[in-house]
Order: sequence, then structure tokens, then C-alpha cells
Amino acid sequence: MSTARTTDRLRALAATAALLLTGVAALAGCTKSEDGGSPSDGSSGGEQVVASSSPSGEGCTLEKYGAPKLDLTDAIVGFSQSEKEANPFRIAETQSIRDEAEKVGVKKLLVTNAQSQLSKQISDIQDMLAQGAQFLIVAPLNSDGLEPALQAAAAKKVPVLTIDRKINATACSDYLAFLGSDFVEQGKRAADAMVKATGGTGKVAILLGSSGNNVTTDRTNGFVQQLAATAPGMEIVAQQTGEFARDKGQAVMEQLISSNPEITAVYAENDEMALGAVTALKTAGKKPGTDVKIVSIDGTRNAVQAIVDGSINAVIESNPRFGPLAFATAADFYAGTAVQPAIIISDRAYDSANAAAELSSTY
Repeated sequence: MSTARTTDRLRALAATAALLLTGVAALAGCTKSEDGGSPSDGSSGGEQVVASSSPSGEGCTLEKYGAPKLDLTDAIVGFSQSEKEANPFRIAETQSIRDEAEKVGVKKLLVTNAQSQLSKQISDIQDMLAQGAQFLIVAPLNSDGLEPALQAAAAKKVPVLTIDRKINATACSDYLAFLGSDFVEQGKRAADAMVKATGGTGKVAILLGSSGNNVTTDRTNGFVQQLAATAPGMEIVAQQTGEFARDKGQAVMEQLISSNPEITAVYAENDEMALGAVTALKTAGKKPGTDVKIVSIDGTRNAVQAIVDGSINAVIESNPRFGPLAFATAADFYAGTAVQPAIIISDRAYDSANAAAELSSTY
């Protein structure tokens, strides 16, 4: 691809991002249909922005951030993945970054994986900076603890764009911006799907995600608050972490079946734990999806297939396709347009009405 054509593409991406961010606050209340289904556009593309948390007219610019101007086609970009790529979300996320970097034509993309170790993620980021990374995309392992890496990036005036998990730091100072889902809204949509699946009555167990990150906190709060507001006939009888892992989700579900045999519904804060719960319930002689309703979050192909098979009742997508939006945001930033501190990507929803038709577009 020629430099001229690549530059034109980057300018187009920047223009697209700017248009998407115009008036997004008006869209914030329209992210899902009344029946809890997919957003009206039905798109799974990473470019889809549905809300921004910044007041109108504010945002981060090159001048505010103190970063030098950069041509991405002549830049070294680093991507720090947080977790082992055994999870389909992580596989799709990393591939999306790789694919878009190639389309944009960045000079070099550095990719690391922290293997679920915070100390490794810090050293990974520091190593990429030592290799000359000029722009960083980081999927944080936890909301806290990355300060040494952020300080190393700040010392070199390298912008850090975080994706999929928020960090407890200051946008346009410690990091550039956050790209990700509205995790509270995901929890609320999961609660609505649970009410629909159960008829609004029953005893619910929550398989919590990993502690120490905002995803778990927000998905829990959204679900609990929405359930309390809309379904007083439903009681949460257990909450226990499965650490976003299938084997741990299965082990926790086995324990909960024994200690709380009255459970009639399970809210899993990711699909892997939900699939582990399905195995545990089947082993215990129960029919997941029938005897025990299951709602989860992620939108992986295996979970949506489980809806088709009847063992999971509904899944709220957490869109991992950040590549297009991440590089559009970078292009926007370097073109001189203010970048909002939180850019929210669109998430679809699946149940028995659309799972079979949408299966091929899942990850």
C-alpha cells in the first residue's frame, strides 16, 4: 500500500471517528431495543460508537496530552494483551488489533501477552517502550497496579489507549482514553434477559468475574440494581467468583448446587463460566436452560451455540473488535481532533429468537 493511499485511509478513519462522536450523547439511551434484543444497526463492527462519557466540547488533544505529532504509517505501535488467549474474547481482541494495524499500514506492531500476571504486563509495556513504541494500546489486567508502566510511557511522551477494562487513573494525563463496553448497562441487560427467561421469579446465583477490575464490579452492580428494580420476585441467594474461567466456573457451580439446591437461575459474568456451569448442572442431573435458566455476557460462538442447543437462555455481547475503533481514535488524535475520555462500543444480544441466525457472526 502506498504512503499516499495509507494516509488517505487514516484521514478517512479520523473523519469517521469524529462523525461518530458528534452527538453521541443523544444515542446513549438508544443502545438496545425494547425487547432486550440487538441494537437497531445489528452491526458487530469495532467502529460502532454508541455513547461517550465526556461533556460536550471537551476532550484530549495533542497539546493537552503533551505528545508529539505522529504519522502512524511511520510509527511503532505496541499492544499489551492481559490474559492467556484461551478465552475466545482475548483471541478475537488481539486478532482485531493485528488485522487493523495491517490495514492501516503501521510501520511495526509489537504484541505481548501478560499471561494474567500484572508484573509481566508492566514489564511487557516497559519492554515495548524500550523497543521504540510510540503509541500503546493496552488491555489492562486490573484496574489498579499499572502505574509503573504508565509512568514509563509518560516519561517518553507515549500516549496509552486502554481497551476493554478501565483503570483507576486520570484520562488525558495518566492515559489517553478508554475504549470499551458500558459494563453496567451489560449487567442491566442481562437482568432484563433473566426476567424474561424466568418470568420474574426464582432464586439466582451469580458467578462473579475476577476481583480487582471494574468489569466485575460494574456487571454485578448493573445486574443487581436492575433485578431489584424490575423483579422483586427474584432472590439472589449466592455470589461467588469463578474468575472468568470455565473450569473454575464449573467448580463453583458444583459447590453451589450442593449448598443451594433451590437455585433456579444463574447469571454468569462471562460465557466461559456459563459453559462451566452448564457442565456442572448436567453432571448433577439437571437440565441447564430448563431447570436452571442461564444468562451470561460475552457473545462467544460456543455460548451462542448453547442457546441454539437450549442449555443457555440468553447472552449479552461484549464486543472484542477494538482494532478499527482503536486506530481510528489514534488517527483522530494525531489529526488534531479532541478525543473523548470514554468511547463506548456497541454490544448486541442473543436469545432463542436470533441465536441461530446470528451464530456465524459471533467470535
